[in-house]
Amino acid sequence: MNHSTTGASHGPALPEEAGDGTRAVRAGLPEPVKHEPTLPGPVFAAHFHLPGDPTGPYTYGRDENPTWTLLERAIGELEAPGQDSVETLVFASGMAAISSVLFSQLRAGDAVVLPNDGYQALPLVRAQLEAYGIEVRTAPTGGDAQLEVLDGAKLLWIETPSNPGLDVCDVRRLAEAAHARGALVAVDNTLATPLGQRPLELGADFAVASGTKQLTGHGDVLLGYVSGRDAEAMAAVRRWRKIVGAIPGPMEAWLAHRSIATLQLRVDRQSATALALAQALRERSEVTGLRYPGLPDDPSHKIASQQMRRYGCVVSFTLPTRARADRFLDALRLVDDATSFGGVRSTAERRGRWGGDAVPEGFIRFSVGAEDPEDLVADVLRALAESAV
Repeated sequence: MNHSTTGASHGPALPEEAGDGTRAVRAGLPEPVKHEPTLPGPVFAAHFHLPGDPTGPYTYGRDENPTWTLLERAIGELEAPGQDSVETLVFASGMAAISSVLFSQLRAGDAVVLPNDGYQALPLVRAQLEAYGIEVRTAPTGGDAQLEVLDGAKLLWIETPSNPGLDVCDVRRLAEAAHARGALVAVDNTLATPLGQRPLELGADFAVASGTKQLTGHGDVLLGYVSGRDAEAMAAVRRWRKIVGAIPGPMEAWLAHRSIATLQLRVDRQSATALALAQALRERSEVTGLRYPGLPDDPSHKIASQQMRRYGCVVSFTLPTRARADRFLDALRLVDDATSFGGVRSTAERRGRWGGDAVPEGFIRFSVGAEDPEDLVADVLRALAESAV
C-alpha cells in the first residue's frame, strides 16, 4: 500500500493531458464533501483514538497525520503524475529529507558519489558519512563528471541545476550508468521544482527537495520531501523519519499545500523574469561569469533544454570585487539581502560571505521574485550604476 495516500479519499482524477496549472491547483485535494472546505484545515494531533489493535492509517502523530497525507499526495502528483506506485514523504526541512535518503540507504563500507559544487551543507554531510565509515567520492556537476567515479558506488547523489553555480548534468545518462553498476540515484530537485523537471521520469530512484524554496515560495515555511518509486527503499526512508522524528508541523504542511496552488503561476512568472534579468546582465561589462540555464549561450543550456521544462528563478554572476558586490546589494531597493531563494520577493546575496562555496568574492546569487519584470530589471541596472562609484 502507498502510505502517502491512506486515510483520505482522492479527489476527482485529472485527465492525463491536464496542464501544470490545473494539476497545481487540484493536487492532493480530497473528494468534495458538502459544507466542508475544499482544502481541510490542519490537523493538530499527537495521538488518535485507537481502541483495540493498532490498525488503520493514523495511530501516532510522529508517524502519520492527515494534513501530511494530502500534501504528500499533492507533491507526488506533481513529481510523478499518473504514477500510483510513487510514494512521497514530507520532512521538517530540506536537509532532513536529504539526510533521510543518504543515511537510510548507506552502511559502513558503502561508497557514495556527491557533487563537489552542490548545496553548502553537503560538506557537513560528507564529514558525517565518513565518520560512519562510508566512502565519499566527489566530482563536479558539469560535464557529467560524476560518471568517472561511479564504479562500486551504492548511491549517486545529483544536484541539477547546481546551487549556486547553476551547472546542469544529464540525469538520464547518469541514472542509466549508475543503475548499470547497481547504484541507486537521488536527484536534488529543489532549484528546478517538479514543474521544471521530473527526476523520476528521467530515471532517478528518488526526487528530493527543500520545500522551503520555490515549492512553497513565500519564505515562511521550512519543509522537505522525498518522492520515490522503490517500495523497499522508501520504507527505509520512512523508518529513518520515524527514528529521528524529522517531521513537519501540521501548520507548515497545510501552508505548503495551500501554496502549491499558485506554483505554476509563480514559476512561470519568475522564470520569465529571470531570463529577462539574465539578458539585461549580459550587456553589462562589469558582470562576468553570468549563468542562467535558460540563456541560449549558457554552457548548460543544451542539456537543460532536453530535460527541463522551465529553467528556474536563480541567476548567478560575479562583480569585480567584494566591495563592489556589497555596494550593489546595498543599492538595491526591490531586493532583500537574504540567503534563501525561490520566494515571491526577490533576494540576492554575496555568496562568499558564508564560506564553503568555491566562488569568487564578488559572486552574487540572485533569486528572482514575482515583481513586475520592468521594475526589477530597472532596479538592478540602477544599483549596478550606483555601485560603480
